[in-house]
Amino acid sequence: MKALLLKQQQNQLTASIEEVETSHLPKGDVTVDIHWSTLNYKDALAITGKGKIIRQFPMIPGIDFSGIVHHTEDPRFHIGQHVLLTGWGVGENHWGGLAEQARVSGEWLTPLPIGLDSRQAMIIGTAGFTAMLCVIALEQGGVKPENGDVIVTGASGGVGSTAIALLSQLGYSVVAVSGRQENHNYLLSLGAKKVLPRHEFSQSPRPLEKQLWAGAIDTVGDNVLATILAQTHYNGTVAACGLASNANLPTTVMPFILRNIRLQGVESVTVPSAKRPAVWQRLQELLPAAFYQQATTEITLDQAVEYANKLIANQVTGRTLVRVR
Repeated sequence: MKALLLKQQQNQLTASIEEVETSHLPKGDVTVDIHWSTLNYKDALAITGKGKIIRQFPMIPGIDFSGIVHHTEDPRFHIGQHVLLTGWGVGENHWGGLAEQARVSGEWLTPLPIGLDSRQAMIIGTAGFTAMLCVIALEQGGVKPENGDVIVTGASGGVGSTAIALLSQLGYSVVAVSGRQENHNYLLSLGAKKVLPRHEFSQSPRPLEKQLWAGAIDTVGDNVLATILAQTHYNGTVAACGLASNANLPTTVMPFILRNIRLQGVESVTVPSAKRPAVWQRLQELLPAAFYQQATTEITLDQAVEYANKLIANQVTGRTLVRVR
């Protein structure tokens, strides 16, 4: 099978397309013929070696994929069934989706939702799945459309762009934050009512600022998240799922103890299997047909290394879809 293989020799990382024997695939009870995968920021960190994502080599990256069951020992699945996978450490400590085949635990697979094809599932992918979890966190925190604006940071990325589309479809008034002026029209087309430049959020905030946001979805961290916390309405909820800037959070307890706000962490890797189909069904129901055209760059497996470098350099908008077959 054809695969993107990461190797490390003498502390030097190499990433290349190679032919790999399927007998070398790791243990698992379901083998999947992969048709589509994606390039996420985490994949780009792994492929370029910019982040310590991979700790055992050789490794096939790719934290999500969709395809057709080739062989199964798990009675929940049958040969020829369309399935998808996001998370579970695949592409990090278990060979992942940037290959023509994967062998995984059936526990990690989700049947493809009715109404979605394999390509659309990967346009959504880990980023969209995470975005939906963030929206659910806001809903569970009591954030309603009538409460006021919801702000989304890192809006040009996969999570941010999908979150804008989802919130807009649910009737929320969405404000996007992006460091890329050239993407403003794109973000407005997804459903944002306004786009603010990232530099307005990059300075250290006061402990409390004017209350502007009923809720927020943050993918950036650092001063951006700290500023949003200081500006969130009384009783507001902020969902945090990323660290595109860095992992720091230079805030105080003031927004929490004086404005009763909630900071909800969102983790998408180990969401229990039983909960996943309902999240995917909501994605299928909410995302409009136009979303699948607006938010996607399609590449081949051979272009994965090139686009991983572009992703790290902030030169890619929305989702990067990898056609494997």
